[in-house]
Amino acid sequence: MKKFFMVTLLTAIIGSIWAADTDSSQFIDHLLSLREPEKPRILEDTVVFTASSSYRRVGIAFAHEGFGKVYQFRRLMVPNEKAGPWVKGKPPADLYRDSGIFFYIFTIPEDLRGDLEYRLIIDGLWVRDPLNPDYRTDPSSGIIRSVVAIPPIRRPDTPNRGPPGTLTFTYYAESGRTVTVAGSFNRWDPFMYELREVSPGRYTLSLPLPPGTYQYAFFYRGERHLDPNNPRRVYTREGKAANEATVE
Repeated sequence: MKKFFMVTLLTAIIGSIWAADTDSSQFIDHLLSLREPEKPRILEDTVVFTASSSYRRVGIAFAHEGFGKVYQFRRLMVPNEKAGPWVKGKPPADLYRDSGIFFYIFTIPEDLRGDLEYRLIIDGLWVRDPLNPDYRTDPSSGIIRSVVAIPPIRRPDTPNRGPPGTLTFTYYAESGRTVTVAGSFNRWDPFMYELREVSPGRYTLSLPLPPGTYQYAFFYRGERHLDPNNPRRVYTREGKAANEATVE
């Protein structure tokens, strides 16, 4: 019964975020951790927008598209602790409840230059994002636009290429931050190996390792991140997404 419950929950959420060009488990973990709507959050190559589900409908439109298309937020449903009893193995009708949150996941275009500017459409009215303190006013129209600062464009690296007998890890983030890597090579200790910032926003680390195949993930600002430059993705025994790399 518990297994069916979790599979149903994950299927419901994944069905809402399938369009994001990244591994869904990261978004599931983030969305389920929310207790209330928050300011826009950058995860990998996407931006997660949230709003209160007390509104009837919430949409979003972007300046780089000329505000010509409106994308609708989805309602985040979570397990209902007070759900009714299961009858003959079937879940009750009130298995899920409204979390109080609408969400939309936006994949950052590779050709986007500068900040991401947008406006929300809440119950039919165009407004700036009330959860985002960053905004600017268009000098020609006087319209207020909400703003999300996008990190420097990530330049693709050859995943994990380094001297023989090593794995090299590279991650792009804001300058002056702490980025670590953990994996099957150090029992997933997120504090042991810290990447060094070799140029503004570019962090690297080379580890000598015996021949074999290893799983790993990055840790940045207290959250687990996959390697966007490595397409080899697997799931650990604990069910968490990870990247995979081989030392010859």
